[in-house]
Amino acid sequence: MQTITVQELKSRLDAGEKIHLVDVREPNENADFNIGGVLLPLGEIRNMQTDAIDDWKEDEIVMYCRSGNRSGISTQILEQMGFKNVKNLTGGMLAWQENFGAGK
Repeated sequence: MQTITVQELKSRLDAGEKIHLVDVREPNENADFNIGGVLLPLGEIRNMQTDAIDDWKEDEIVMYCRSGNRSGISTQILEQMGFKNVKNLTGGMLAWQENFGAGK
């Protein structure tokens, strides 16, 4: 499984790179704090409900959750579904907030 650190992701986003972000947390977690990713909870990915991101199969996608566990699972599922360049955000939103605070 490919991973990316919060520092790598932030510097690439700050540089204006287009990276597809997918938040696999629940809607209430996303409402509390997010970095702008498409909300696609792990349960939907497990049920193969990925219509919102099916066009990204060849693109780089960074999956994130609270701590990196759910996004790690979802990364593996998407790889099995044929997505080519999926990365798990190491440490998730906990690491993001620890390094950069609650802002984007």
